Amino acid sequence: MFIQTEETPNPSTLKFIPGRVVMEEGTADFRTEEPAEISPLARALFKIDGVGGVFLGSDFVSVTKSEDYEWFSLKPAVLAAIMDHFTSGLPVIEPSAVGAGVNSEDSEIVIQIKEILDTRVRPAVAQDGGDIVFDRFDEGVVYLHMQGSCAGCPSSTATLKAGIENMLRFYIPEVLEVRAAA
Repeated sequence: MFIQTEETPNPSTLKFIPGRVVMEEGTADFRTEEPAEISPLARALFKIDGVGGVFLGSDFVSVTKSEDYEWFSLKPAVLAAIMDHFTSGLPVIEPSAVGAGVNSEDSEIVIQIKEILDTRVRPAVAQDGGDIVFDRFDEGVVYLHMQGSCAGCPSSTATLKAGIENMLRFYIPEVLEVRAAA
């Protein structure tokens, strides 16, 4: 198995591409070890000293290192853990874990926001090893969660304001602003 690596705009995060599907649908973002219990792959990665976050995308794994560690010492262990996982036959996410999608109670505006995010924003952000997920729409403000390499990225505020906010405001006049969800 050959696993490619790519740098991301966030210097603390590397994108690992195993050449196969990682997540059948949706994404999973683990910023600490405890929530990673639902993912055998994320659990294995968190066992490596220096791993501070794991993000699972459709065909990649983004790993964020802790501040005190360097990639030259972490990268071989991360590559080995990913390779071991995919040769083990274990699922990436336990079958009982379910992703969130469009809620039948979503308003027409929220459905439009999610559609634009899913078709225009998320694919572009995934190329950089991250994801942006809708949180809520409240009084003209769209709240989004930054995940993977986007969380803590120096350019994430510019991405939200200059990119996503302008696009959503262009297509949906009811959108006045975009903010990172707390």
